[in-house]
Amino acid sequence: MRLAFVVGMAGSGKSFLTGSFAEWLREQEQDVITVNLDPGAVELPYEPDVDVRAYVTVEEVMEKYGLGPNGAMIAAADMIATYVKELEAEVSGLGPDIAIVDTPGQMEVFAFRPSGLFIVHGLTSWPKAIIYLFDACFSREPANFVANVFLASAVFYRFFTPQIYALTKCDLVEPAEVKRMVEWSSKPSALLDALETSLRGDRRLITRDFVRAVCRTGLSFPLIPVSSKTCQGFLNLNMALERVISAGDRYTSL
Repeated sequence: MRLAFVVGMAGSGKSFLTGSFAEWLREQEQDVITVNLDPGAVELPYEPDVDVRAYVTVEEVMEKYGLGPNGAMIAAADMIATYVKELEAEVSGLGPDIAIVDTPGQMEVFAFRPSGLFIVHGLTSWPKAIIYLFDACFSREPANFVANVFLASAVFYRFFTPQIYALTKCDLVEPAEVKRMVEWSSKPSALLDALETSLRGDRRLITRDFVRAVCRTGLSFPLIPVSSKTCQGFLNLNMALERVISAGDRYTSL
């Protein structure tokens, strides 16, 4: 049994990928469930098998404690940590071979608060991985791509959990742009060249130094282009996930 946490900036397509990827895995005869960890979700594009909203919702926290939407989201996200045992019992009771875990839309309340770290490491003792999403529509500008690289680096530093990288919404951008972003992810020199031509002055110098600093850590961010609408790239995404949490084997032994 394994867990894959889907993490990314707001609007990067976490919920859509969770539902679409889980359905694709089922079609491949994999035993999979979905877990929703977003207490503020109003509607989801899938029916979660385990739903944190059964224990806490942002609306309830706003009403009970007189908080605004942002404060309630932070409080609710922290409250999730108190229900880890209940969530673990639900997930384990279903006995899947893999659980795809949809995290809160506001990435910072999950990735950069103590509760998120506790949840990732406390929700079962199964092997775990993070699927970090790069939004193709946002990341096609070199400076935005670098911002995503830094966020991905921060998430890896935060959790120190095997991490793979999906370039989402590839059906919404031109194939040439997808190819360029994939090249940036695998060849820092190509990204540096793009920054040289697209930025000027201090911003170019600082951004270039940021990229070089990340390169010195030895981290890399090879992107897997995917589309949650067409299921493009899901085979490659699945293979990458199997490599990091199943040593290349299928989740389900048939």
